[in-house]
Amino acid sequence: MTYRPILAVIEREIVRLFRQKSRLLSAMVRPMIWLFVIGAGFDAMLGQGGGSGGDGASYQYFLVPGVLGMSMLFGAMLAALATVYDKESGVMRMLVVAPFEHYWIVVAKTLSAAIAAAIQAVLVLILLALLGYLSKDLSPPLLVAGIAATSLASASTGMLIAACTKTLDNFAVMMNLVIFPMFFLSGSLYPIQHLPDALRIVAMINPYSYGVDLLKHALPVSGSVNFSTDFSLGLNLAVLLGFSALATAIACARFSRETAYEPLIHMLSRKRGE
Repeated sequence: MTYRPILAVIEREIVRLFRQKSRLLSAMVRPMIWLFVIGAGFDAMLGQGGGSGGDGASYQYFLVPGVLGMSMLFGAMLAALATVYDKESGVMRMLVVAPFEHYWIVVAKTLSAAIAAAIQAVLVLILLALLGYLSKDLSPPLLVAGIAATSLASASTGMLIAACTKTLDNFAVMMNLVIFPMFFLSGSLYPIQHLPDALRIVAMINPYSYGVDLLKHALPVSGSVNFSTDFSLGLNLAVLLGFSALATAIACARFSRETAYEPLIHMLSRKRGE
């Protein structure tokens, strides 16, 4: 049955995640650097009180949804990197000769990358809670929806890149070309409504912006400074789910076309070896 190989692929990727302790550590350290270094710098420039003992209106508190989204964006991209590694190492050949449609491989890899990203987000969330950066007004249902939808959209982006690249070097270049514009041209570091018109349009096209905005709905910033959300809840969910479905469909089509002759190539290679 189809669900068994999908679960096997997901289990393999999750086990790989927990075996890579440095990967989990970097997933927690990277957002904290942005929170404390970038956040403290802007707090000093704006003349606001920072830190967990502040009034909840500091720039560091505004960064909380952004750094949480960062953990998912980077985590999902690195999880998608495993797909390209499997292509180079030969593991993918064992998957494409399996008796099920090739697009299920992309679906399984996308789900595993999303789960890996969500796990890293939960770790960052625990760290933020221990440091006192979570608002008392947070909404658990919206937070769960935000983590799930943002992780899925980030994983779909990573798999779309992975389906279009054949080497680790190419994936690294494409990842950097995509991941930094997605992060910077979103509401992670500043409200979209305050951007110049041209950048605001780009940010509104960026699907990651809607993930960060959904997290802002779940983690509202209280205090004297108005850091409001940019979009409605319905629009955020519609864009994230729609983009995830579209990106995954394109990745499935691209991957299926690329691997259409893999079984034949594998068979010919085996015969030559004999």
